[in-house]
Amino acid sequence: MKTPAALQPLIDDGVIDEVIRSLKSGKEATVYLVRSGAQTRCAKVYRDMRQRSFQKRARYQEGRKVRGSRQARAIHKSTRYGRKEQEAAWKNAEVDALYKLVAAGVRVPKPYGYFNDTLIMELVTDAAGNPAPRLGEVDLSPETAREYHRFLIQQIVRMLSIGLIHGDLSEFNVLIGTDGPVIIDLPQAVNAAGNNGALEMLERDVNNLRGTLGRFAPELLATEFAQEMWALFEQGGLTADSKLVGVFARDETKINLDSVLLAVEDAREEALRRELGRKLGQEN
Repeated sequence: MKTPAALQPLIDDGVIDEVIRSLKSGKEATVYLVRSGAQTRCAKVYRDMRQRSFQKRARYQEGRKVRGSRQARAIHKSTRYGRKEQEAAWKNAEVDALYKLVAAGVRVPKPYGYFNDTLIMELVTDAAGNPAPRLGEVDLSPETAREYHRFLIQQIVRMLSIGLIHGDLSEFNVLIGTDGPVIIDLPQAVNAAGNNGALEMLERDVNNLRGTLGRFAPELLATEFAQEMWALFEQGGLTADSKLVGVFARDETKINLDSVLLAVEDAREEALRRELGRKLGQEN
């Protein structure tokens, strides 16, 4: 195929040797199959973000570290420079997350480098050597669905144990390679400790997978892994190998408003009595 303009500099510099074909195109990026020596790899070319997308992505970027105070101020004020920095941070987030997750033992595509808005990474393949299908494109036996669910929950635990949440995990962001599921697409990776919406996003990730795999193994629909792992994370007790049971007792106790109001009134009267006693003591 004709070499895309964004990939020509990588050929000129010897990073890749040939562009084979387009693999996937979306709003965020276009992924190409490329040849690098004897290896077939993926080249993910990120698109420039439009102004209207910054607000939507801000919720994911909350809590992420910024290079310096100047960049932080510019991003906060949404200046032209700030928008450029925010766009660069969004594109770099996936690269940073992939390296961290590979080091933590999470099954994601291995990154080989980031060059001029292009991420070169491992091509995930099926048993025949073809690009792997997505989780939502395969039919599973109940046993395989349970196995994949167990494995993916443990992958989410490993991610959370190093402070990361995928933030958009679903049947569309999991490939089924020769060795099982591989998690992809991480530009929106969330800082678990610094983002106010972290628990909500974690629950969405876990419940998306529960819903998908629960179609093949309905008993999975009754599991509650998100709250269980989050409770351990908040207590500082979550590790990469934490074993979960999928049960979490939610507090369903109804609040007795009359009792609450009575307690508030008692506290107010006690404060008034103390204040009156203090004044009488001063007069005497």
